[in-house]
Amino acid sequence: MADIQRYPFFHHLRGSATAHVRHLRGGRLAHDGRGESFWYRPLAAVISEVPVDDRELPLVVQARTADFQAVAVQATLSYRVTDAGLAADRIDFSVDPGTGAWRGDPLSVVASLLTEMAQQQALDLIAELPLVRALTSTSPLRDRIQEGLAADTRLRGTGLAVVGVRVLAVRPEPDVERALQTPTREAVQQEADRALFQRRAVAVEKERAISENELQSKIELAVREERLVAQHGQNERRRAEEAAAATAVSTAAEADRERTLAASRSDATRLVGLAEADAEAARLAAYRDVDTGVLTALALRELAGQLPQIGTVSLSPDLLGTVLGGLASQQAAGGR
Repeated sequence: MADIQRYPFFHHLRGSATAHVRHLRGGRLAHDGRGESFWYRPLAAVISEVPVDDRELPLVVQARTADFQAVAVQATLSYRVTDAGLAADRIDFSVDPGTGAWRGDPLSVVASLLTEMAQQQALDLIAELPLVRALTSTSPLRDRIQEGLAADTRLRGTGLAVVGVRVLAVRPEPDVERALQTPTREAVQQEADRALFQRRAVAVEKERAISENELQSKIELAVREERLVAQHGQNERRRAEEAAAATAVSTAAEADRERTLAASRSDATRLVGLAEADAEAARLAAYRDVDTGVLTALALRELAGQLPQIGTVSLSPDLLGTVLGGLASQQAAGGR
């Protein structure tokens, strides 16, 4: 929008680099161009401001394919005003001399014009294509719209030019889209299932290999343990045999020693017995000629040596009389 400064009786307009301004005064062209700056009288001035920069126009085209399927085409048009004078003559770009605002909505008119022309081109092409090809052939659709708009005489007569067309998407109805996606989804799911089964098969194979390795390890350990037990038993048997041999040797030596000791004891006992017998015979020979009283005295003395110690002896008159009587009898016998 132009920058307008208001003063008494006169106003001043300052345009921009992207807007073409036309000033008519009394039906005659007073100013015409981009970036214009001038004074004017509001009551006698007719001013038009035409934007000459590139603009984007999004649009949606509802079309039907050759197999009677509804699709929606989402596209964007890039356009510009190539002839501002011609556009100002064909479309109302006039502005309020007091405020600089458009009196109408010229951009909506331009948008409607471009949308209708683009829709016509899209409808003509999609009507010739089946659904699958229409969904996958965005390049022909883009070229058709751009070429059709470039060749349109009405568009050129309005001073407009389309500089680019972008087809963003061609979408069918939701249920048709889901139906078209089903085979691909099923194929993807089947591929995923195949990969899953293959991964499981590989996992099972690896588990089997691990189990076999564990079993082989257990078998190897069992064989080694058996060898260890056999070796341990053999060692124990050898140790027992060695211990038995050592015990036998020790027992034989002990038996020999006992036999030797027994023989020695037997010889010593025999010698002692012979000596005692000789001594007893000598003693008996010595006692053979001794008097009976002396023998009795010696026997009593020997008996007294064998008796326990006697602290006090009580002699009764009867016992004393008997002893004295016996002594008297022995003396009498000895006198005879």
